[in-house]
Amino acid sequence: VQLQASGGGLVQAGGSLTLSCAASGLTFSRYGMGWFRQAPGKEREFVAAISRSGTTLTYADSVKGRFTVSRDNAKNTVYLQMNNLRPEDTAVYYCAAYQAYSGTMHYTAQAPLEYDYWGQGTQVTVSS
Repeated sequence: VQLQASGGGLVQAGGSLTLSCAASGLTFSRYGMGWFRQAPGKEREFVAAISRSGTTLTYADSVKGRFTVSRDNAKNTVYLQMNNLRPEDTAVYYCAAYQAYSGTMHYTAQAPLEYDYWGQGTQVTVSS
């Protein structure tokens, strides 16, 4: 299984970035997907998740109204659209996948331990 995150970079405060995470080696449509981030000296934190069904979207309070998570099962890819970026959004962003069954199709996982696979991370730096 491989999760390849891309799209990070340097952006000014107020700017936008879209992260992509391409999955391979798994049946993407059977997995819920999430985004986490880790800033220097801090623990990894939940950012957003989308259920296997795509009908449930969950966000951390710190990004609600600014970030949007989406998925394209035809492309085995999950996205994180980030608008109105702030310096405190600076971090390495990771995508992750958790296997979801028929009873949890609409569930979104928020704890790192719930996830089965992780990508390598992409750096997002927001300058003030």
